[in-house]
Amino acid sequence: MTLLTQAVMVRATIEVNRMSAQQKVALADDIHARQPNLLASILVLPRYGVDMLQLEVPIHVLLVAFQAMKHCGYALPTISDDVQEACLQRLTATMRFTESVPPDLVEQMITKSCIDHPERYLLAFVYGHLGEHDLLRVRTDAEKYLLLACLNLVECVAYIGARLQAK
Repeated sequence: MTLLTQAVMVRATIEVNRMSAQQKVALADDIHARQPNLLASILVLPRYGVDMLQLEVPIHVLLVAFQAMKHCGYALPTISDDVQEACLQRLTATMRFTESVPPDLVEQMITKSCIDHPERYLLAFVYGHLGEHDLLRVRTDAEKYLLLACLNLVECVAYIGARLQAK
């Protein structure tokens, strides 16, 4: 079951898009207080070659995701470094697996994965936002790390969502 519903994602996207710079800074402060590891996973990206203009993209993704998490109806625990690392390992293992699969099957696998993903609306938002900024083709290492950080954020939300809903 999806933690961040379509309605929650739409509401969060609209709210963040309407925020002033000061309101976004206040939201980032809230993220720092409640989900510091998620914020750190984005703010570290310049060390991997992501320039400040590109950094705006994953920051926006994090702001919208966090705003959605606030509206989802659950008190979400802080996502730990261990959860982030486990999700990143699964994500990279999946990506490596697709490298050995014929391209026509990869497309089918990606489509099925997106449809069946526990956080499909967040995933769709992330892919859409990255696509709008031409960051899905991964032409540089910086773009690869940016893409991984955004997709790992989705995987972390899916992980904690599954744990919350299992209780």
